[in-house]
Amino acid sequence: MVNWTALIVFLVLFLFVAVVGFLAARWRAGDLDVLHEWGLAGRSFGALITWFLLGGDLYTAYTFIAVPGLVYGKGALGFFAVPYTIVVYPFVYLVMPRLWAVAKKHNYITPSDFVKGRFESRGLALAVAITGILATMPYIALQLVGIQYVLAAMGITGTGWMNDLPLIIAFVILAAYTYTSGLRAPALTAIVKDVLIYLTIIVALIVIPSRLGGFAAIFQSAAQQLPSHTPPGSLLLSPPLFAAYGTLAFGSALALFLYPHALTGVFASNGPRTIKRNAAFLPIYSLLLGFIALLGYMALAAHVNVTSPNAAVPALFLKMFPSWFAGVAFAAIAIGALVPASIMSIAAANLFSRNIWREYVNPKMSDQQEAKTAKVTSLVVKLGALAFIILIPTTFSIQLQLLGGIWILQTLPAIVLALYTRWMHRTALIFGWLVGMVVGTVMAASSGFTSSVFALGGVAGYAGLWALIANLVVVVVLTWVLRAARVPEGNDATTAADYALVETSATR
Repeated sequence: MVNWTALIVFLVLFLFVAVVGFLAARWRAGDLDVLHEWGLAGRSFGALITWFLLGGDLYTAYTFIAVPGLVYGKGALGFFAVPYTIVVYPFVYLVMPRLWAVAKKHNYITPSDFVKGRFESRGLALAVAITGILATMPYIALQLVGIQYVLAAMGITGTGWMNDLPLIIAFVILAAYTYTSGLRAPALTAIVKDVLIYLTIIVALIVIPSRLGGFAAIFQSAAQQLPSHTPPGSLLLSPPLFAAYGTLAFGSALALFLYPHALTGVFASNGPRTIKRNAAFLPIYSLLLGFIALLGYMALAAHVNVTSPNAAVPALFLKMFPSWFAGVAFAAIAIGALVPASIMSIAAANLFSRNIWREYVNPKMSDQQEAKTAKVTSLVVKLGALAFIILIPTTFSIQLQLLGGIWILQTLPAIVLALYTRWMHRTALIFGWLVGMVVGTVMAASSGFTSSVFALGGVAGYAGLWALIANLVVVVVLTWVLRAARVPEGNDATTAADYALVETSATR
């Protein structure tokens, strides 16, 4: 049965954001027929806009659906997402201004641009581009899953293609304003998204515990119910899960800012100082994430019974709030999915247009043709994300994000380590990447893609981290071998002064 009150509120807010997305083309006007403006907004965003953009970029349906869903199903293990978003920001503070500096100097728009310039390797740049696009697909799919569960909670269901029609309409609107406005659209709509999310969470933290007898009662109820789940969960982390929890947190932290959409947010900022300021203030979102994760325990205490953990939070809001406020919360979740999905599709499109199409298909394409290709690709990427929903089990939708993390982690040596050293041989990096991709995928596939944790030598850890270790071992060994064999290493288009720019820019 359709909850019309919630649906009407949802539609009003959704359409408002769509209008804002289309109007964003006129905001900070630039030539949207060139990739630099369409895909990076001319590197013009200051601290405040970058803060909203990165917040909208990183805190997604993953935050509102996947994390509390995992807490609802498995308990304490789901909280790994909180420390990893804390660990990542010192990493961003130290590393990303350096990447911004060299990208600005050489007009690099994508991480593959940097890799090609650093190692003079089209093959390595292609590997990074393919990985970025591939890892982005399941992340966009996660946003689709979030919207699906919100629509279902409001009673928007059907059979066959009619079941997917509302989702298709939502993404047609997303595709249209992304195509029209580029990165300006998610930057502007992210402000609306954050206002709605903060409002929803503040109200939820006040109202829900008061109705359930306080946090002590919530934790007690969760502790009683979690052991009866299949597989059993726990309120507190058990010793056998320590390694899984720690490696998931650390590996996810290393992966987060390797994603093309995160790097697009970094490249779009107007300087290293802006990046450092955001690294200092973005942990506010980590606090918010901790509160959102607690919604999983609240759903247990409220005796919310759902067939999928992903439906726990929408069902909780319907049970605890009047329909009109549930509509506000559902709009926050859906918009919180559309904003990052827009950025992700733009980032993947930048990689395809610049590092695949222009590099291998049409080297003489004009800047306008390059931007046009990116715009069309941004539409195709969204369709590709649908395949992940069809092919990959989504009992715990967080697995979609963790699968992408396994893949994107394999670009860390070529991007992050290369910012500090060129000791690694370009051919060794390609083979290391290949080994890491195969190892990580095989580990994830061994569980039918239902878990990203793999037991190795009696230690259950994040498959992405195991794969990265294999990657690095291959890189080190092959670098020694290739260097001894005097295999050409290519020329470095960057200089030490390019990276030193970060210090002067940051202190202006």
